[in-house]
Amino acid sequence: MPHDRMDREVNIVKFIIDKEVFRVLPTVCFGGVAAGGLDNTGKSAEILELLKEATSFARSKFQGGNLKEHPDLVCYRNAFIKIGFNPNKFLSSVEALTSRVLKGGELPDINDAVNLVNAISLKYTLPMGAHDLNSIEGDISVRYSREGEYFTPFGAGVAEEVPGGDLVYADAVDIRTRRWIWRQSDRGKVTAASSKIFFPIDGFTDRNLESVKAAREELANCIEKYFGVQPVKFYLDVDNPETETEIEI
Repeated sequence: MPHDRMDREVNIVKFIIDKEVFRVLPTVCFGGVAAGGLDNTGKSAEILELLKEATSFARSKFQGGNLKEHPDLVCYRNAFIKIGFNPNKFLSSVEALTSRVLKGGELPDINDAVNLVNAISLKYTLPMGAHDLNSIEGDISVRYSREGEYFTPFGAGVAEEVPGGDLVYADAVDIRTRRWIWRQSDRGKVTAASSKIFFPIDGFTDRNLESVKAAREELANCIEKYFGVQPVKFYLDVDNPETETEIEI
């Protein structure tokens, strides 16, 4: 809910990782950025060029190797096994994105915010999301789902019931991602009209912590450069499982 603080109109964004998540994935960590006051209606040639460069980089990095065996992706595949999902059937978002470009496909020009997060995701080989905060109700959390909760698949108009025990991103009303970093809900998708966006980055302290931090810094710098707003950065792990930040609207 907006609050009036010293003549600034701000949103309070609270992000919480449930302690049960760390019991199963003790080294999981979450970096990220939140920003408000964005104008996402433009078409930045510079951001599109970043996406093309990242696509070329990913093709060069993984060309000729087995994607499933690369250490930058194995950590997510192993995590999926720990939380009960078949990583051959359910790919992490970054493995799916990388696999798509390795097959020769060009990523679509969606909008500046999505193009930017896709570029940085490919550059650092990290799962990164983009959620429209205008559709978020209450706190954002990573937790296990409960019986009777619902998720609306991307591009679908009908919500589906989610079984209990699915590791998810959620708000106070519904499920925002399924199978942790597999699929994002249609309800929170970022469009040209999105003006407040939450960008999480998922990693592991014992595998890619420095990449998580570097991606967070680059994303924050790019948001300031290309959108002209000052974003808020955050970082969560087992020792710091929740954060509350203000973003200007």
